[in-house]
Amino acid sequence: MTGAGSATERDKTPDHADPGPAPVGATQAPAPPDLEEALRQVMAAGRSSLGATRDASKAFRTLLAADVSLARSAFGRSVAFTGLAVAFGASAWLLLMATVVVLLHMQAGLAWTLALLLCAALSLVICALAAWGAMHYFEHTRMRATRRQLARLGFGELADFTPTPGSARSAKSVEDRNLETASGEPVKGDAGIDVTPP
Repeated sequence: MTGAGSATERDKTPDHADPGPAPVGATQAPAPPDLEEALRQVMAAGRSSLGATRDASKAFRTLLAADVSLARSAFGRSVAFTGLAVAFGASAWLLLMATVVVLLHMQAGLAWTLALLLCAALSLVICALAAWGAMHYFEHTRMRATRRQLARLGFGELADFTPTPGSARSAKSVEDRNLETASGEPVKGDAGIDVTPP
């Protein structure tokens, strides 16, 4: 019984021992290259990538030099044109104020002194607003956030006065108080200048 059953199972299972001849048009896998050929290919690829890196760095250096040259030339020209704009703007403002003074005297009947004082007061108000705006925006040039973070990491003249990186205190809290030594004197940097808080 078992012999007949096993014979039947043998008949149902395919025989994988002999795959038979390969189909027409099938190619066999190429033999792997030897070690010397593989090393030669790796060295050739390394040389080509090194050459490409050298060419890219040379092109970047050329681009950087051209960009710096263009920026230097443009900075000089922008300073020259800014000077022209300031000179002609100032002269235009003076002529405009002279015209307003004449109109105030001739049309409104004000005395010369009062007309001049009104125009001077207007100029002073505009000057004060412009100076306030300049000082307000000049504060952004102090790089306060970067200085605070560098001081918190232990770099710079503010490192002794800023909380450590693990502290829960904010580095901005140093900004609201004057920096003083233990004796009560203001803190000075290496150049002898008072250290300003970030």
